[in-house]
Amino acid sequence: MMQKRLTKMIFGMLVLVAGLSSCSSYDEVFGNISEPLPADTPPSSTVSQATTSSEFAALEQSVHQQINQYRKSRNLPPLTLNASITEQARIHSEAMASGRVPFSHNGFEGRVKAIAKSISYRAAGENVAYNQGYSKPDQQAVQGWLKSPGHLENIVGDFDLTGIGVTKNAKGEYYLTQIFIKRP
Repeated sequence: MMQKRLTKMIFGMLVLVAGLSSCSSYDEVFGNISEPLPADTPPSSTVSQATTSSEFAALEQSVHQQINQYRKSRNLPPLTLNASITEQARIHSEAMASGRVPFSHNGFEGRVKAIAKSISYRAAGENVAYNQGYSKPDQQAVQGWLKSPGHLENIVGDFDLTGIGVTKNAKGEYYLTQIFIKRP
């Protein structure tokens, strides 16, 4: 089962026209983490100051709304946005944008452990994306995730909490991380 799930995740990686997106899931039973291939070009090490945190927060809210609209269309309950989970998602997006970690799920287990300090959980998943040159990077990422079986598995999964982090580096590359949590 673990090999089948890992295979689904690897095939779930989606190459977008202007970027990449990837997903991962982890639960206490299997401890399954999928590591995607890094981006061809390393991101800039400087995060742009041109975009304010309120603009990133608006993009995060938009991703949350789009995901919940999709879940509603499938008769699934909405995901509740959680500040602790969002903090971990933001930290990861910032690390990828600055080049401290490659575009990947590196450190996913650590993010889940940090979340577990304040929220007990039964399962966790993560989608990441980056893109550049789109007027609506949030919509581009969500549309890419919805077309990818691995990402879609997280989006429609049996989760009840989520956190979303969005940032942009000096090159104009947007990095998005969405973490999914299922409480016991």
